[in-house]
Amino acid sequence: MIKLTIDHSDVRVPEGTTVLNAARQAGIRIPSLCYLEGVHVVGGCRVCLVEVEGAKALQASCSMPVSEGLRIRTSTPKVRAARRTVMELLLSDHDGDCQTCGRSDDCEFLAVARDLDIRDLHFTGAKHHRLVDESTPALVRDSAKCIMCRRCITVCGELQATGALSAQDRGFECVAAPAFGQNLDRVACVQCGQCVAVCPTAAITERDHIERVWEALGDPTKHVVVQTAPAIRAGLGECFGLPPGTLVTGRMAAALRRLGFHAVFDTNFAADLTILEEGTELLMRLKAAMVEHKPVALPQFTSCCPGWIKFAEYFHPDLLPNLSTAKSPQQMFGALAKTWYAQSIGRRPEDIYVVSVMPCTAKKFEAQRPEMNASGCQDVDAVLTTRELGRMITQSGLDFTALPDEAMDQPLGLSSGAADIFANTGGVMEAALRTVWCLITGTPFPFEKLHVAPIEGMEGVKEMAITIPDAVPEWAFLKGQTLKVAVAHGLANANRLIEQVQSGQKAYHFIEVMSCSGGCIGGGGQPRFTTNEVRRERMKAIFAEDEGKVVRMSHDNPAIAELYRDFLGAPLGETSHHLLHTHYEPRGVHH
Repeated sequence: MIKLTIDHSDVRVPEGTTVLNAARQAGIRIPSLCYLEGVHVVGGCRVCLVEVEGAKALQASCSMPVSEGLRIRTSTPKVRAARRTVMELLLSDHDGDCQTCGRSDDCEFLAVARDLDIRDLHFTGAKHHRLVDESTPALVRDSAKCIMCRRCITVCGELQATGALSAQDRGFECVAAPAFGQNLDRVACVQCGQCVAVCPTAAITERDHIERVWEALGDPTKHVVVQTAPAIRAGLGECFGLPPGTLVTGRMAAALRRLGFHAVFDTNFAADLTILEEGTELLMRLKAAMVEHKPVALPQFTSCCPGWIKFAEYFHPDLLPNLSTAKSPQQMFGALAKTWYAQSIGRRPEDIYVVSVMPCTAKKFEAQRPEMNASGCQDVDAVLTTRELGRMITQSGLDFTALPDEAMDQPLGLSSGAADIFANTGGVMEAALRTVWCLITGTPFPFEKLHVAPIEGMEGVKEMAITIPDAVPEWAFLKGQTLKVAVAHGLANANRLIEQVQSGQKAYHFIEVMSCSGGCIGGGGQPRFTTNEVRRERMKAIFAEDEGKVVRMSHDNPAIAELYRDFLGAPLGETSHHLLHTHYEPRGVHH
């Protein structure tokens, strides 16, 4: 432990801690616009400057490690003057339409300016040429709002391994953009939205679907239904000042009903369905390989995450046969809403308007993929992020925190606890293991509280092996076999895992990949700012939701059993294949 003094208070922190984090642990907030927790330190914005006793110049606290006896001052006149100058220079080149900007309520840049009490700008002159890039279904870039903090470049290159954004031009003309200043649709962008999640301004945002949803709700010819992803219930409350990890499932259902949706459903229903389809697919692949000795693409990869799917299409086309053919829960729900549900209420598919509430910007891209029209029309019509739903609720005048708890509508609102944990990294794998184990062995899942600890938590790559002691006759060939699984979150981690598999260093049967750190609870559409502490609180809430359910396994969901009995027939059957499964093809950067 290192002892230092910050603003006249003694502080003890582990060796290697930066001054910035030491101050935060001491309850002192130093502003920063480029720093990202746990990622390469850029040290470029210079807003986090501090005064160090004995140093000739002010130091960037985000990149300076602590040392024994260091004496730090964080708010001297010299420090405040330097920070104000830095901010005024940044503001002089910033498009300041704060009155109409979509980020004005949670803009970090504006918050720092206010904290420094900046009321006048002393620097005037030329401004950046404005370029608005609306080329993708999920993201919008506005170069006039870029302050070159490089956060988006850092997450895109280091955490997601896509490199879609980099520093273009030099000096005054420097801007974060795709290579050669191209639009995002011309490069390998997976539209995961992690750039949106970390941007301190509105230089990059999600494509807003709020107005189209309001229009649909006001259209008397449309029957408008909404589905909510599991991660929303652990994040939406933050839009209204509630602590991270506050479960708001019931209040969310009440709010959606008051917004005017004709039916309030749950993506969790389709998550349970995904487990039956994807789990059965895994068992059939294992049977083909072990019993029939056919060439089979193993390991099988999960297919719930559209950012991961697009990443595989761009960077690992050789692995596309390994991807589960099961659609994501969002798309399964859309297909069912416009077929099974539409038939049950006597409406045509085109009369049903399906709105998804997702923690993810890539879901906006996924919804408009040309193959996602099993109902004969686009299966999901609009996708709102958690933040967008928060704004809609605010626009409606509802007092969210005062709403009563209400239940989802049936039958597409009934789900198991296994569906809830889809929100967390490792959750899809754990949900699949719960069901696959029971199908193979006919015995209870042998883990305390049904949780598989080795694949939970924030480690970038997790793995486990489980031996099957006995098996029912249908799956007797698996008796004594050891099932090996792995989980990766963050596409750079997935890349490393894939390299190990392809080189022969590692061997697995089933691999879960999620684009975003922490899984969907850390998605690009979640309330800002998502730190690891926030991720952990959201994850705990999701586990609590799971543990509070009477039904904890997907195959025990009675509504799923009814769906198969009355409509689908059986997992991987003809109807399921048509509605619930898809295919993927290699993707060039211009597709």
